Amino acid sequence: MRRAAIERLLPAAYQRAAGPGSVLGALLDVMEALHAPDEAVLAEVDALFAPYRTPDGFVAYLTRWVAMDHVVVAPRADAPLPLGRLRDLVAHGALLARWRGTPYGMRTALELATGVTGFVLEEPADRPFHVVVRVPPAAADRLTLVTRIVEAEKPAAVTVEVTTDPAAAPAPDPTTDAPEPPAAGDPEPPGTGDPEPSDAGADGPEGAATGVASVRAVGRAHVPSPASPDQPSEEPS
Repeated sequence: MRRAAIERLLPAAYQRAAGPGSVLGALLDVMEALHAPDEAVLAEVDALFAPYRTPDGFVAYLTRWVAMDHVVVAPRADAPLPLGRLRDLVAHGALLARWRGTPYGMRTALELATGVTGFVLEEPADRPFHVVVRVPPAAADRLTLVTRIVEAEKPAAVTVEVTTDPAAAPAPDPTTDAPEPPAAGDPEPPGTGDPEPSDAGADGPEGAATGVASVRAVGRAHVPSPASPDQPSEEPS
């Protein structure tokens, strides 16, 4: 509060005694200086709870508000998450809570925490209430974090297995594997002519999409919608 505002709260006798150079006037000046830091915080108090505006030291605390503190629990066997990914988890905390216990919710949490896409969730037909989570090679070094998130996001009655997918085989070198051109006058080998038009769409057979969208590792991440028109919706458990 400003000195003038504090002075107006005093009885009339004190107001007359709080003139310039008086002891009471000096005390009012001190009170104004003591109130200034708190008033500065209160003027921007909404920034404390905004995921992308809160100070760095407050981000981990906000993960507890949205039940995502298991990604920053101590002791940690893996490296701490970058602040950008923690901010993304806080920003999408309500969405993750709504879809907790579903494949969509688990994939989204894993992508936001690791910054990597390509997680595959499988439910073997011969093992009911069991889920196999296949981790892409880019996230193979964060298995401790992935396991912690999977254990927190899965339904309580479901067992889970976390495995890593082998790295994809390197593409053939066109300079060494390309076939030699036929000599002049030789018949054209089969399969080298113009390909027949195909009815398959850009997304593969029957236009099936993967359902996994790109998530940025740092900053304001984009999360795909829970269900696409070609996929059945996943109701939260």
